[in-house]
Amino acid sequence: MPELPDVELFKRHLDATCLGQSIRRVIIGDTRILAGVSASELAQRLEGARITESLRHGKHLLVHLGPPGWLTVHFGMNGSLRHFEDGEDDPPYDRLCLDFADGHHLAYVNPRLLGRVGLARDAAEFIAAERLGPDALNPRFDPAAFERALAGRKRNLKSVLMDQEVVAGIGNVYSDEILFQARLHPRTRSDWLDASARKRLFGQIKEVLKTAIACGAGAERLIDRLPSSFLIPHRQKGGRCPRCGSEIATAKFSGRTAYYCPRCQPQIA
Repeated sequence: MPELPDVELFKRHLDATCLGQSIRRVIIGDTRILAGVSASELAQRLEGARITESLRHGKHLLVHLGPPGWLTVHFGMNGSLRHFEDGEDDPPYDRLCLDFADGHHLAYVNPRLLGRVGLARDAAEFIAAERLGPDALNPRFDPAAFERALAGRKRNLKSVLMDQEVVAGIGNVYSDEILFQARLHPRTRSDWLDASARKRLFGQIKEVLKTAIACGAGAERLIDRLPSSFLIPHRQKGGRCPRCGSEIATAKFSGRTAYYCPRCQPQIA
């Protein structure tokens, strides 16, 4: 599933290719990706509007269109954005396409139809309605905010990191990387951490996500670009820890598989 680094890269792709563009036509390839808006309403409100800015919050991308408000985009399990020009073929699984006045196009690609596109009057209202916690890379998400987010929680760290109400943007893959870099076992309860461990965990949330973005890598896309010290490229059955060479272990958390090094990430009893 696309996580914060993926969506940040999609945002940068949109900003580089589509800011200032006027939408000439909206083509909806499959209405099942629409959330709370009909195909006719979406087309009516978007056609003639101009893309003025974009905002990413966690795994959500919001595109400001002036008076129509914000186009809200969630990428589901394997969604993405692709900009292309006249003469190029539409990408496969193109569920929504914005045609611009200058012959350029932006496609929302979603093979498994698990993502959603909608409209919101206000970005802050949308974020609140989705019950999203602070964005993991927002400067206002500082050590004090992290302490507030953890307060009163008594769950394992893997689940806490993936809870979008606690902190928005981290999913199954990057929660493993953050815990690996922080040398914390995924089953460790958040209320068992001392001040030093909490500080280390917070630091790795920021460091891991920023590094992934700088490398142009996502949760499953272009992971070969990540540093050799990262767990993600070795996150597979039979994989070896890039730090100590031990075989990587797995554990299940609410149907999701966590990968970790049992030597570098000992469980706190």
